[in-house]
Amino acid sequence: MSKSTAETNREIAYRLSNNLSRLLREFSRDFERHIWRGLEARGYPDIRPSHSAVFANLGLGAVRVTELAERAQVTQQAMGKMLKELERLGYIVRDVDRGDKRAREIKLTERGVQLATDSLEVMDEVRASYVARVGERELDEMEAQLREVVRKLELDYLPESWVEPRPPGA
Repeated sequence: MSKSTAETNREIAYRLSNNLSRLLREFSRDFERHIWRGLEARGYPDIRPSHSAVFANLGLGAVRVTELAERAQVTQQAMGKMLKELERLGYIVRDVDRGDKRAREIKLTERGVQLATDSLEVMDEVRASYVARVGERELDEMEAQLREVVRKLELDYLPESWVEPRPPGA
């Protein structure tokens, strides 16, 4: 028996809107929305989701713009624009690299380190709210499975810390 056009269209729409990519994206968007609200409530109304490309890849040491752009998978021009904005807001400084005077290295300011600390606290709060809604075992299993998939896919642009389990107490 053949399907009607309406049935075929419903199946196509379902598969386009209910697949792994969409599920991961929606979960990620929800998680990030909660983080941005939490950061705003803690006094960071000037931080936007696009800034996560910097903070998620910067770390606490100094890093060059080229390396930061590569880690974030954005152009150097796009990264430079974000960095200028974050420098103007007082979260980072761009200094001449001591090893190569032509390069610039990026470091968090005291305000930037405080933002990173507050971000970690907000992430823990958001995670706790998910645990309350879906269960700790389920969330831990999902996270472990995602790490395992990322490890097996050998996504070489990811730092090892993204595929390794969290250290105790982290």
